[in-house]
Amino acid sequence: MAADHRVTIYEVADRARVSISTVSNVMNKPDRVSPATRQRVLAAADELGFVPKIQAVSLARRGTGRIGVMAPFSSYGSYLRRLSGVLTAASELELDVMVFDHESAALASSPVLASMPIHGRLDGLIVMGLPIEDAIAERLRERSLPTVAVDADSELFSRVVIDDHAGGRLAASLLRDRGHRRIGYLLERQVSEYESQAIKRLSGFREVIEAAGGEVVVATSDNSVPDARRTAGPLLDAVDRPTAVMAHHDALAVGVLLAVRDRGLRTPEDVAVMGFDDGDMATAADLTTVRQPFEESGSAALGVLLGHMDGSDLRSTTVLDVRLVERSTT
Repeated sequence: MAADHRVTIYEVADRARVSISTVSNVMNKPDRVSPATRQRVLAAADELGFVPKIQAVSLARRGTGRIGVMAPFSSYGSYLRRLSGVLTAASELELDVMVFDHESAALASSPVLASMPIHGRLDGLIVMGLPIEDAIAERLRERSLPTVAVDADSELFSRVVIDDHAGGRLAASLLRDRGHRRIGYLLERQVSEYESQAIKRLSGFREVIEAAGGEVVVATSDNSVPDARRTAGPLLDAVDRPTAVMAHHDALAVGVLLAVRDRGLRTPEDVAVMGFDDGDMATAADLTTVRQPFEESGSAALGVLLGHMDGSDLRSTTVLDVRLVERSTT
């Protein structure tokens, strides 16, 4: 095939013996396509060297190195901070960084990496917050594309993570030491069943509180301040109201603070509130939280990825520290 020929979606559909709409779904909404069909379409795309139109202009430029970063950027601002860490480190190198947005793993019916064609023009890939489906992982490995997972588990690739279980224990220890024994916990709702960061964090939290003879009352909320505000209502209206509420991340904790205010209650005198992440929202709300090293995780991931791009095949796990940040809400 001529070097200047751009493979079209029609050619991929013809090669895979499917409709154009099916190819489009595989590229953009993979959960709508059966695994067998998705695999066939992706194989055809790989064989033909198909590049989705939205990527074509950027991919036409040839740099000395190009990496991709994929994450649920539009769902969580924290991944933009991780990306900032990647970009800051990459700016000192001759690296192009391509950014791919992905649906939140909590909302996806199958929490997997999107079916992005491995088009051969990436030198490395960083996947943040998204479990990598086995079939996709095998494609990445078969193509010898160095890959690093951030804030996610992986059996094949190097990882940069925090210990979410330990983070939950750290948060619980503060509330336990403040004398709280009946504690509400606002968990982010997830569609599929997998051991997410949220589940690990809750598990560590429960261990500490229950070991102290306390009780954790769990409620689930969508990933928004308004829904957290609504969801916290029944916890706060209960006759045996919790004396503290822990939220999976800071935005949900802000929703709890608003629900506390709605009821004329005081924080922390009537209800202590705590979050996790320590972003700008936590600073603005003067919220007690657990700080994650977001920018550091991005730069660390790039460092690990560069090692693999230089030929290292040693799978590693980098665990970054978290720490308590105490403010007025506890």
